[in-house]
Amino acid sequence: MNNFDTLSQAVNTLTENGFTEDFKAEEKYIKALYSKKEYLPKELKIVEYFRFEGMGSPEDETELFAIIANDGTKGTLVMSYSAVHFQNIALIKEIKNQ
Repeated sequence: MNNFDTLSQAVNTLTENGFTEDFKAEEKYIKALYSKKEYLPKELKIVEYFRFEGMGSPEDETELFAIIANDGTKGTLVMSYSAVHFQNIALIKEIKNQ
């Protein structure tokens, strides 16, 4: 697992390694934003994750997940713990780690 100083460094490296889709956890599905495909958590696997702590409080913490879908789609999901994040945290927690 790589160590990165910033979220952007991690996203750029993962993108260079083929993780080109952006995932978002919606109400019932994890949605691939470019292809518009919808996945259930059981159709996805987290292969790497990174945690970045903000300069201030714990609410500034962000996690980056590198995800591979069962159809071979590779992408990332960014989870911010700020007050406004618009992600279904419970759904993300259902995705299995490799």
